[in-house]
Amino acid sequence: MSALVDRYAALVCDLDGVVYRGPDAVPHAVEALSSLSVPVVYATNNASRTPDDVATHLRELGLDAEPADVVTSSQAAAWLLGRDDVPDGATVLAVGGAGVAAALDEAGLRAVRRTADAGGDVLAVVQGYGPDVTASDLAEAAYVAQAGARWVATNTDATLPTERGTAPGNGSLVAAVSRAVGREPDDVAGKPQPPLYLLAADRLGLPTERVLAVGDRLDTDIEGAVRAGTDSLLVLTGVDDLDAVLDAPAERRPTFVAPDLRGLHDDPSAGHPSLDALCAAVAAVHAATDSGSTDDVGALRERAHDLLREMAAR
Repeated sequence: MSALVDRYAALVCDLDGVVYRGPDAVPHAVEALSSLSVPVVYATNNASRTPDDVATHLRELGLDAEPADVVTSSQAAAWLLGRDDVPDGATVLAVGGAGVAAALDEAGLRAVRRTADAGGDVLAVVQGYGPDVTASDLAEAAYVAQAGARWVATNTDATLPTERGTAPGNGSLVAAVSRAVGREPDDVAGKPQPPLYLLAADRLGLPTERVLAVGDRLDTDIEGAVRAGTDSLLVLTGVDDLDAVLDAPAERRPTFVAPDLRGLHDDPSAGHPSLDALCAAVAAVHAATDSGSTDDVGALRERAHDLLREMAAR
């Protein structure tokens, strides 16, 4: 069987924990991505940064990336509004960082920060994360949602990892507005919902089954890929480890698992422990767990860990 990357027409790759951690590249990520022969779209739940900001960061790490190679949850939210027949030029309240308003403007909508600036009806609100979001911003979102406007959350990640610890993420801010207005958002654009992956596939001009989604989180990257009908690779360089994969419910199980992005180029015919062998071991644990064969699970789990250690040591 061919290397993993050769089985797909393109990649949709998560960023934080996969390509970089803060300002620095994840080990082996730049080399693995630079040697690909298929296109890559970088898809992120981060709504505060613009594609230009993200592409600049990627180029600083040594990757050949342009803004068109990046899709954000803000862009997916704007895309959803277009699919919901919000007309061109409609006024939309933008809550969050610069990336939210930029995505709305790019989509031909008129982004405003306050309803007082609208000069007419506000047809929708897109709520994303921004480090400077205030209680007044959340109140504006609540007022617009209560008035019956379409309410789209860029993502509902409850927490945000920072250099100082764990901070409230956009999901926590969305929950505050939801509690105030007594309902949930009409749509969520980011992972684990499928729109971000669907937009990435649309930009590539490919059906989702021809695309491989790459991520480090089971509850966002992998569950989103499952919902979008996309095969997935979980790399163990970020949030979730192998034990989390072995314990994952069906809706969060990746198609493939690898220690890092070098797994994209793994050659199963090379005669050493391969990605396919590791994935078969993981699948055996899932099958035993699902069938209730608990006597076999311990040995199968240890086999998966042994293969992972051998792959990581190469």
